[in-house]
Amino acid sequence: MSAKHPIIAVTGSSGAGTTTTTTAFSHIFRQLGINAAMVEGDSFHHYTRAEMEVMIRKAKAENRNISYFGPEANDFDRLEKCFADYSASGQGETRSYLHTFDEAVPYNQMPGTFTQWQPLPDNTDMLYYEGLHGAVVTPENNVAQHVDLLIGMVPIVNLEWIQKIIRDTSERGHTKEKVMGSIVRSMEDYINHMTPQFSRTHINFQRVPTVDTSNPFSAKDIPSLDESFVVIRFRGVDKVDFPFYLQMIQGSFMSRVNTLVVPGGKMSLAMELILTPLIKALMDRRIATLEQELE
Repeated sequence: MSAKHPIIAVTGSSGAGTTTTTTAFSHIFRQLGINAAMVEGDSFHHYTRAEMEVMIRKAKAENRNISYFGPEANDFDRLEKCFADYSASGQGETRSYLHTFDEAVPYNQMPGTFTQWQPLPDNTDMLYYEGLHGAVVTPENNVAQHVDLLIGMVPIVNLEWIQKIIRDTSERGHTKEKVMGSIVRSMEDYINHMTPQFSRTHINFQRVPTVDTSNPFSAKDIPSLDESFVVIRFRGVDKVDFPFYLQMIQGSFMSRVNTLVVPGGKMSLAMELILTPLIKALMDRRIATLEQELE
């Protein structure tokens, strides 16, 4: 962790709502005048899409599984180095994973490939990471230790599967059978490397639908925010102003002493109310540290 070069990480599985969170953070950064270095978790995959298909077939032949949730398919060394370098000096390297043709065409590449590694921009105020492994810890790596503010995006698992199936079939051209196979193949890595992260986060936002999602594999659409509640759990966050949130967010209530529940349609509002003062505190601490160095 670093007062001078703070790091914010939003961790959650693909389709978990991390993109919605990125939009909320963009609003906050703009409001507070923060210049953030943006890092995508997919940048740290080991394999291109074609290479991953080969590795999946090889693993299957060896009676084992490989998935993007686990260490074999990701470069945790490089991810931790990026965080450690930024925390120490405000520097680091990243790249982009090109999911679609629209993303790949400007680079004259195919979807499922990576851009070249590039240094992060100079003179940024903080690093913002969004991806699968912002709080990952393994025997070899501890990414979470470098992060100043950890946010978990955690839909209940049936909703997560619905979002993944619909997104991957409609936006990425995968068949339903292929996506379902991916879900089954990923379960061991999900249990061992994804779910433990949500016990390390400072705040979790968990979307719980209020409509029937009992068979996610037959769902025709994703439950809307208005058809959901969002369960917000706080851990290790000082001076949480629950009375203020309850007053400002209509329909909200507390289910436990550290847990706020808000209507799904108020999710963005809740995020901005909760996260803005936390991010401002990181920025204030950075400014104070820089000023001390000048004295």
